[in-house]
Amino acid sequence: MAESAKKAPRRTKSRAPASRDKRERILAAAVKVFAKHGFYATRVSDIAREAGVADGTIYLYFKNKDDVLISIFDDRIRRLIEVLQREIASCDTTEERLRRIIEIQLGLLEEERDLAEVVTVNLRQSSRMLKQYATPLFMEYLGVIASVIADGQREGSVRSDVSPRLAARSMWGGLDGIAVTWALADGDPANLRTAAKQFASLYWAGLASAPAQNPR
Repeated sequence: MAESAKKAPRRTKSRAPASRDKRERILAAAVKVFAKHGFYATRVSDIAREAGVADGTIYLYFKNKDDVLISIFDDRIRRLIEVLQREIASCDTTEERLRRIIEIQLGLLEEERDLAEVVTVNLRQSSRMLKQYATPLFMEYLGVIASVIADGQREGSVRSDVSPRLAARSMWGGLDGIAVTWALADGDPANLRTAAKQFASLYWAGLASAPAQNPR
């Protein structure tokens, strides 16, 4: 009896990590299946087969197929926001911060082509999910970019006639377009890096304040 009681805590402790691992395995499998077949053509059984679990196991972690896709989006955007906030804190100028944002967002996709395709292409297939769930996270992401632009305006490096939110949305649109093209094309990391550099130069050229003119 005493020996059994001692073993119980060890079994309890091992359940949480195992549960998290299985959940992550299901999400990783869903990324692959969604990217290959599309969201609507995918069945829960397809995800279960790819993850190597029983169909019913999916429902232990997710309500339905929509919930699986939402969880992928949630994980991707939250991870992106955390990385952005950490990295821009180490930059000295507004231009460096904006270039870093661009590099990070596109750079994160380099080894995750399937994930890029799911987030940028498949999620658009459900406008209901975008409106009801993705909007809060999307606005939080835009807020990170807008705050960098607003800081630049206060220091004088960014044009004062530009709305920070509008500028943030334009960055998102450009990066989203690049990500979609990359995810649906050859997925060559070199092409993505080149696109990141070119987009950063174009974006900053349009956003930077004009240099002061020397009086004659």
